[in-house]
Amino acid sequence: MHVLSLVPAEGAFLDQILDATFDIWHERLSRHAYGRYYEAQRRTAWGCAHLDRVALVDRDTVLASAKRYLFDATLDGTSIRAVGLGAVFTQPAYRGRGVARELVERILEAATTAGIDLAVLFSEIAPEYYMRLGFTAIDTHDIQLRVTESLRHGAPMAMIRGGDDRDLADIVAMGGIRAQPFRFHLDRDRDLVQYAVAKRRLLAGLGPPGAREVQFFVAEEGASAVAYAVIDRQQDEWTIEECGDRDPTGARLGAMLQVLIARDPAERRPVIRASLPAGFVPPQVSVIDTTPSRDVMMVRALSDRAAAARSLRREDLLYWPSDRF
Repeated sequence: MHVLSLVPAEGAFLDQILDATFDIWHERLSRHAYGRYYEAQRRTAWGCAHLDRVALVDRDTVLASAKRYLFDATLDGTSIRAVGLGAVFTQPAYRGRGVARELVERILEAATTAGIDLAVLFSEIAPEYYMRLGFTAIDTHDIQLRVTESLRHGAPMAMIRGGDDRDLADIVAMGGIRAQPFRFHLDRDRDLVQYAVAKRRLLAGLGPPGAREVQFFVAEEGASAVAYAVIDRQQDEWTIEECGDRDPTGARLGAMLQVLIARDPAERRPVIRASLPAGFVPPQVSVIDTTPSRDVMMVRALSDRAAAARSLRREDLLYWPSDRF
């Protein structure tokens, strides 16, 4: 009987995983670009310290694999550490043998030993599978927005420019203030925000020309960013990956969206989708549709410090699409 091992997914093991997962998670990338996309994420300041891939192997054969993310987070005002599980995958020849369950349990056992308090994942499949592994599902939803436009087809006066690394400190400060009322949120520092934006840009840059565009804009007052938005644009559909506003009402963000819409007055108005925290809808924006999120957020407490996570609801969370995995 062979002894299965949990090992870092590198070299030939990583190639086996990428070859097998490419067909379902390629995001319109070529096989070569798909590998570069993961490698480039690992090379960011945040990725090299907080992201890796692990595999359950039998000698030189991968049975199952997953990405592993390490986060600092806050739950009910207490600082905790969280492990994120992404891209959980069983190699086709080994399905139905319980190896994915073995993989997840070994990852969580190692995390518990390391003092991690909470496990988080986003399930693309029916949540019942992970519920049998002790996870609790949190109902979340995505919304479709309509931006109110002036009858004169103009745009509000707002200083808007492309965002860059000089804005990250302001974005972190905005996010910290916005997160305070919520029971659970990630502690997003400069490196994590930079990683989240870079990940979307890498996906656009490595993909087919013109297939998608990532836009990062800030509204500026003086020398400071006071509002921002990261938008994934594909044809006539926009997805707001994350956003923020120093104004609690979100009025500057709403003005930004009005400006972005007014830049192309002759174009068909885009479908705008987002996943905004509860109570944060700019006054210039209305919600016209609500649908359950495609990926179900699930949590499992690994320590007593995180036991309260089992009672989390959508309105208790601040969690941006750009931080999903």
